[in-house]
Amino acid sequence: MTALKSAAQHTGKPKLAFRPLPVPQVDVRGFWGDRVDAVAARTAEILYERCVEARMLEQIDPDRPSPGVVIPFHSPSPDEAANPGFTGSTVTTQMFWDSDWGKTIETAAYSLYRRRNDTLEKKIDAVIDLYGRLQQSDGYLSSWYQRIQPGLRWTNLRDCHELYCAGHLIEGAVAYFQATGKRKLLDIMCRYVDHIADTFGPEPGKKKGYCGHEEIELALVKLARATGEQKYMDLAKYFIDQRGQQPHYFDEEARARGTDPKAYHFKTYEYNQSHKPVREQDKVVGHAVRAMYLFSGMADVATEYGDDTLRAALDRLWDDLTTKSLYVTGGLGPSAHNEGFTSDYDLPNETAYAETCAAVGLVFWSSRMLGMGPNARYADMMERALYNGSISGLSLDGSLFFYENPLESRGRHNRWKWHRCPCCPPNIGRMVASIGSYFYGLADDALAVHLYGDSTARFEISGKPVSLVQTSNYPWNGAVSIRVEPVAPVAFTLHLRLPAWCRKAALKVNGKAVALDAVLSDGYAAIEREWQKGDCVELDLDMSISRLFANPEVRQDIGRVALARGPLIYCVEATDNPGQLHRISLPRAARIEAHHEPNLLGGIVTLSATGNREASEDWRNGLYRAEPPALEEARVKAVPYYAWDNRDSGEMLVWLREG
Repeated sequence: MTALKSAAQHTGKPKLAFRPLPVPQVDVRGFWGDRVDAVAARTAEILYERCVEARMLEQIDPDRPSPGVVIPFHSPSPDEAANPGFTGSTVTTQMFWDSDWGKTIETAAYSLYRRRNDTLEKKIDAVIDLYGRLQQSDGYLSSWYQRIQPGLRWTNLRDCHELYCAGHLIEGAVAYFQATGKRKLLDIMCRYVDHIADTFGPEPGKKKGYCGHEEIELALVKLARATGEQKYMDLAKYFIDQRGQQPHYFDEEARARGTDPKAYHFKTYEYNQSHKPVREQDKVVGHAVRAMYLFSGMADVATEYGDDTLRAALDRLWDDLTTKSLYVTGGLGPSAHNEGFTSDYDLPNETAYAETCAAVGLVFWSSRMLGMGPNARYADMMERALYNGSISGLSLDGSLFFYENPLESRGRHNRWKWHRCPCCPPNIGRMVASIGSYFYGLADDALAVHLYGDSTARFEISGKPVSLVQTSNYPWNGAVSIRVEPVAPVAFTLHLRLPAWCRKAALKVNGKAVALDAVLSDGYAAIEREWQKGDCVELDLDMSISRLFANPEVRQDIGRVALARGPLIYCVEATDNPGQLHRISLPRAARIEAHHEPNLLGGIVTLSATGNREASEDWRNGLYRAEPPALEEARVKAVPYYAWDNRDSGEMLVWLREG
């Protein structure tokens, strides 16, 4: 229990904590504005309709007959099959339909703030009404355990996503309240969380458990910030502190169910990061989305409680992920078997799982690390995952989705309309719809600008309202103009990120050059002054093209190169590069050019170069021979990775052979 005692010593508020601005306080335009508009115009409505088509509405409606098991249980492992029965020892994605509704409500909420849609709002209000009627008198709320498996609540936290579902409904409730002012779902979820707080905790008679799929931890922090209720924050901290403690809760819970704790499909508690207390963990293992949600909650708690013991563990885990197990796109989790991590440097391209939810989770974690102060190592990674590994999961028109995000395709990996495990569509939908909250971080006497792009932020500092207006064509251009508009002069520090990919930058305040070396700390330029209405900051980031090479331990990428410009990773598609892509090579001396193409893929910058292609015309149908294939000159054209598979289906490749 040493770790718990140590954490208890860090309960004072930190001196400097940065919290995200709520979505309604940030208006985004430009690149992200187009994506938010696509979600508001199409995705939000699509999510609702497809949830209805999947029969999710039937499950939460207490006036309809129970739909029963619509999606069959997953095939059990051999030891589970030896002890069959409807016990919940195996899972079905239907168990977490409440989470899909929670994320759909959140997406709709921020979309309604962006764009008035009375029809959608009425539909979401009706869903909220159903949850209100479904809720039990003691506050408990789970459509699965009330309608499909009644009488079994709180019996299998390891497998069945009970608290995970609560977390997503909490986030949906906070979003709907912030965006519409309606608090019905917020009140519903506060009653449910009151019940959870009465059920779980360190006090005698309470369960000592936590969820097998982390998520509620970060949701409780959101709820505490929105309501000012400290016990919700304390409950988040309890779930973090208790995870992995001995005796192991999942073992005890299994025995209470009358099952063998070892009869567990994934065999190891590394799968859900409960193999050790969180402060003792130093390796990112198991299910990728679970890991990202856990680390997000840990970062929030570290911020709110000033807990350096959590910060130390998070930095160890961060270093492990970013130096051994991360795709160049910001994708993570190479294996379909556990939807997560395997071994160090195992980063296959064609079979990469790289679930959209995992990249979204990395955005969550990165942004929450920034709560402990501006540091470009976290913001750069947030940007990498945002612009590449996450939004690749959503088509440009907002209607189609990826679950997996490989870095190589032979043309058979295409976007789909829906999925039997539809966690990714509403996850990417809500992240894009709430993108404004990732741009800025506000402290008592400082504002950090984490992301660049056309936007307006409204906040209050030292009791004085301030507007901050960014003007930029980012990520296509690195010129950023920031106008500060306080209602009255006010002193605060403005932190501006200098991305690691930028080789050269220039900063001016009201036309006067600022020496970056004198104001740079942890990758942020800190401008401390009394700001007057109309003050202007100009930041010019060199948007150069980069060739990226993988650590030689990554065997799949040895002898290969990836292309990047600014925050964007590029790929080649068959539609732009006739012939099989694996035959293309890019000489190290080849000159790479950038071209703005306003009529392609919504307006992008493409990269092009002259490379080589191995010819096959003279092979005479043989499989092997003594002479190498002939080389022919080939024009190579690359587009941003996020935009692939938005045209004709075909091959795609991120890592090109060097010729």
